Amino acid sequence: MNSVPQHQQLDDDRPSRRIHLRRTMIRRIGLVAAGLSLALFGTGQALAAPTPVHTGAPGCMNAGPAKPNGKQWPAAPGMTINQKASYTASLETNCGTITAKLDAAKAPRTVNSFVFLAGQQFFDHTRCHRLTTEGIFVLQCGDPTGTGRGGPGYKFPDENLAGATYPAGTLAMANAGPNTNGSQFFLVYKNSQLPPNYTPFGHITGGTDVLQNIASGGTRDGSGDGAPATDIILQSVTTHS
Repeated sequence: MNSVPQHQQLDDDRPSRRIHLRRTMIRRIGLVAAGLSLALFGTGQALAAPTPVHTGAPGCMNAGPAKPNGKQWPAAPGMTINQKASYTASLETNCGTITAKLDAAKAPRTVNSFVFLAGQQFFDHTRCHRLTTEGIFVLQCGDPTGTGRGGPGYKFPDENLAGATYPAGTLAMANAGPNTNGSQFFLVYKNSQLPPNYTPFGHITGGTDVLQNIASGGTRDGSGDGAPATDIILQSVTTHS
């Protein structure tokens, strides 16, 4: 995406596409591989479990290595969801669980893709590779490579952009430009002044404290745009209707 002087922007992390963050000046930041993306994962231990290893965000468990299954598809999945049904998602992270309600009525293709990828365990054991702590306030996930360049092998069109806003709790797609959605998505933890360029397809219903905690840990290099200080991995992402 092109830089917008009055706000930061989310974009692809490929060499010619990155998410732009605004400090005093706009700073580039990648929030997608084929789109912006953000997510979380969590894991817990029971009974006589060893003491958790704490990192940047208090209370998070040691993430361990990211081991996505690496599946790829040549085209977006056919429509299988019921657009009139209510869908929810559960993102299990090493810092806790985040739940969301998905908007199948307003973003059917997006929700259909997300449900499909979750069912294929595509998101499981993937790393949330970027946190922005200035201007746009998002956690980006959904890239199996953890670099901001990965995706599911297909792209699909934007949806639900008319009048789109990104208040805290928004779940939306990252992208590399118009109609380039893939698997990357982002979670907004503080009201974000993004332009209406990123398909909003749900909102957080639980675990806002988990997301806020991750954000409070800051970035690994202390900048306003970078990898989270705490290694954040989506242990599992499941959807339900």
